[in-house]
Amino acid sequence: MKLFVGTRSVGKTREIRELLTGLPFELSFPADRMLQPLPEEADLERSASYVENAVAKARYFSTRGGLATVADDSGIEVEALGGAPGPRSARWGTAAGGGAVDGDVDAANNKLLLEQLAGVPEERRGARYRCVVAFLATPSSAPEIVEATCEGFILTEPRGSGGFGYDPLFYSPELHMSFGEAPPSAKHRVSHRGRAFRALIEVLLRRMSSDH
Repeated sequence: MKLFVGTRSVGKTREIRELLTGLPFELSFPADRMLQPLPEEADLERSASYVENAVAKARYFSTRGGLATVADDSGIEVEALGGAPGPRSARWGTAAGGGAVDGDVDAANNKLLLEQLAGVPEERRGARYRCVVAFLATPSSAPEIVEATCEGFILTEPRGSGGFGYDPLFYSPELHMSFGEAPPSAKHRVSHRGRAFRALIEVLLRRMSSDH
């Protein structure tokens, strides 16, 4: 099955390739198909809904790529911040006026998160990662949606240099380490994206078996 993945994130690209390796999918990403970024891509994640953002990205890239397409929207939800930054996670630090440090959006996001949680005790630093994945067989198809979360809490300082986004600050009780410290295989086992894409794989394999 040819599957186009609608993301330009280097971190997501790496993880999705790892999660789908060895499976009957022929993956391609925007760069593989020489699809240059267009200005309208900046507006694909403007909704406060993960589902709407994921579907918007899937529909956009399905239209441009001409293939069955999958796209995800994900974020971190911090209890002490009322669930923020949520769907705004990717650009939260720069949107708040902090500016990226040497172009490092992750650093700006993590800096703002630590500032917002300064002085908040561990028992109130609970957080979850959420991932919503949308699949479209064609640009006009009804989307198929899967969703998953993983629970943890926010550390007071970064640990590890692996992963991306908020991973060095997200402590996983299941792994007894931060996502920044976790080997990729361990992170994939418990992460929001790992769980969501395993659910998606079941959906896609069912579709493939019903097509034959």
